[in-house]
Amino acid sequence: MKMNINFGKIMQDIMTASNLNQMEVSEMLGVRQSQVSNWINGKSLPGYYSIKMICEKLKVSADFLLEINDNN
Repeated sequence: MKMNINFGKIMQDIMTASNLNQMEVSEMLGVRQSQVSNWINGKSLPGYYSIKMICEKLKVSADFLLEINDNN
């Protein structure tokens, strides 16, 4: 089963709404700027710890970030 993953778009939207650039987000999360770029460009996905940090630092729920809803 192929999943439609929009993580990069969601991450970019969160960053735009928060007026943050990739370098600022990478510093907040303690990751390299290239990792944030790879997430946004769909080259990789963050692991558990990074997802947890994104939710905490950028004040978003994991459900929103991962497109989880009750209709699945």
